[in-house]
Amino acid sequence: MAEVRARVQLNVGQHSHIPAEIVSFSGLKDGHEHVALIFNQADTEQTTPLIRMHSECLTGDVFHSSRCDCGEQLNECIESMHKQGGVLLYLRQEGRGIGLYNKIDAYVLQSQGMNTYEANNHLGFADDLRDFSDAVLMLKALGLNQVKLMTNNPNKLNALRDAGIEVEAVIGTQAHIKSGHVGNRSYLETKVKHGAHMLDIKKLSKPE
Repeated sequence: MAEVRARVQLNVGQHSHIPAEIVSFSGLKDGHEHVALIFNQADTEQTTPLIRMHSECLTGDVFHSSRCDCGEQLNECIESMHKQGGVLLYLRQEGRGIGLYNKIDAYVLQSQGMNTYEANNHLGFADDLRDFSDAVLMLKALGLNQVKLMTNNPNKLNALRDAGIEVEAVIGTQAHIKSGHVGNRSYLETKVKHGAHMLDIKKLSKPE
């Protein structure tokens, strides 16, 4: 059983203007140092808080890479939770679980014409190696068994429901499309076609 290890107040967001509380845990299973960001005391002041399970993406979250929309989704989530409260689970699952260096190797293959799944498969990995059981443990350690989930990924919804977490509503994030030579439109279209994204592919396919 996971337990809360420490809680610290800090400001987050693109301009470090949003108050939050960062929480660490003990007793997680996979050995990674996952953390939660809590906004407006949502874990104690709300019965059904908004939550998001955000998988770490150094290239998108920190360097704002044009190849994905992870950083934009993260910022959208933080801004939303600043307004209405919420719990952001930041999961150390770089590259859908294959790690940073392997993800960069996959980028090389994508630059040669493979899509994101073909590249991972070529490197010997499954489409998605992520396991969300630690996210469930984190929610339970915070006393949360009923939530609203911010996601476009049906696998995350299913993972929570299969673990007994009641998901009252699903709120999708926006389609953050980046154009240019190394944009993310084809990446998002591939995820939709693969069943890993619930965005409207017709909207993604519209020309700029």
